[in-house]
Amino acid sequence: MKSLNIILLSGLISFSTYAKSQHPNVVIFFVDDMGWTDLGYMGSDYYLTPNIDALAKDGITFTDSYSACTVCSPGRASVMTGKYPARLHVTNWIPGHNFAWAKMKVPDWKMYLDTKEYTMAEAFRDAGYTTIHLGKWHLGESEDFSPENHGFDYNIEKWENVHGYFAPEGNPISPDGEREYLTELFAEKACDFIDKHEKDKPFFMNFWFYNVHLPLMAKKDKIAKYEVLIDENSQHKNPVYAAMIEHTDDAIGRVINKLKAEGLYDNTIILFTSDNGGIIGKGIRKVTSNVPLRAGKGSMYEGGVRVPTILRLPHSEQKGKTISEPVISIDYYPTLMELADVELSAKQIAEFDGKSWKPLLEGDATLDREALFWHYPHYHPGGAVPYSAIRKGDWRLLQNFETNEFELYNLKQDISESQNLIDAEPEIAKKLKKDLQEWRSSVNAQYATINPKHIKEKERKKLD
Repeated sequence: MKSLNIILLSGLISFSTYAKSQHPNVVIFFVDDMGWTDLGYMGSDYYLTPNIDALAKDGITFTDSYSACTVCSPGRASVMTGKYPARLHVTNWIPGHNFAWAKMKVPDWKMYLDTKEYTMAEAFRDAGYTTIHLGKWHLGESEDFSPENHGFDYNIEKWENVHGYFAPEGNPISPDGEREYLTELFAEKACDFIDKHEKDKPFFMNFWFYNVHLPLMAKKDKIAKYEVLIDENSQHKNPVYAAMIEHTDDAIGRVINKLKAEGLYDNTIILFTSDNGGIIGKGIRKVTSNVPLRAGKGSMYEGGVRVPTILRLPHSEQKGKTISEPVISIDYYPTLMELADVELSAKQIAEFDGKSWKPLLEGDATLDREALFWHYPHYHPGGAVPYSAIRKGDWRLLQNFETNEFELYNLKQDISESQNLIDAEPEIAKKLKKDLQEWRSSVNAQYATINPKHIKEKERKKLD
């Protein structure tokens, strides 16, 4: 791994003025576990996010934006490849939970992103970009599958499991061993890179936050700020989580201000999003609320996969525009390639499951695709059992593999997925079932199977 010191030494050439690159810079802000309503512009009645809200005003927001999975690693793999997790066989967070006695046995899935995949970072690097990854990766526990082996010139920090947000405990990236907040350190390193990077060469930056993933930890002054703002009638009311969101917002604001100070903002594409829905938590460990969406991270419902998303384009005349066409994380790769004017071969384009958003940005109402799909042959404490789902138009069909039961919802009329229409709309359900099965076949999806070691809940309690 090349250290940040090497980055700084290699970029000592300074320029008094900034000459616009042929290709724009690209920055992805990827937050961990941020829910659909966890931002001011998305309606939070408690969390304060002035920098992200300003980015939304300066960009394009997507109301029906999804992660390709209800947990992080598959969503991250989809971003880097433009492919569905089911096709990649990267279908759970790495290494996943062990539900040894569950009704179904999970398949032999890949706990890494295969280096045979031609990633977005490799595409940018091959187009002349300097590529840098900062923060959480979570696409393989071996060095063989690190960011450096997937197209990144520089990788700043690579601890996969957060044990604490204050260095040196948990994730010690502070060289002096000072007790600093992890997110602030990453923002500092991102700004150092921007400051020293050669201004006539474009860069691709993956800023993938550990925030706002558990454990809940933030600076005391920020927590105190939100403790006095608690309103028991509010949807959101966890002061530590609120402080973590503000830490995230501060970091994004700091990087954006650095881009502006260096004269780079007007030639930078920015994508802001989350890896999956917000984590709800339980009882005294309540974290956030995704209402009006049902459930949250680790579930099969909208709260587990619908995420806030902003795309900011330089010199765009569409500032403040809102797009309601359903989009998904497999779209980021083809979208950013096309917007950055980076050419890919016809073969590479054909291998994408995702679609470029450029037609939407140019005024088309819809993208040329039939549906969005999810396949999660695993269990999760957030509530998921092995399931598949399809969204087609306003309709969303879910298949529970434990019970082989189906649920059908009209999201336009029932965003909370409270009224199951599986019996009321048999023809729609029949068509969606067929589409879902054909898609699973097309991506060679893996399935959970009957577990011969299954012990029912009552029997497990007796054993305990």
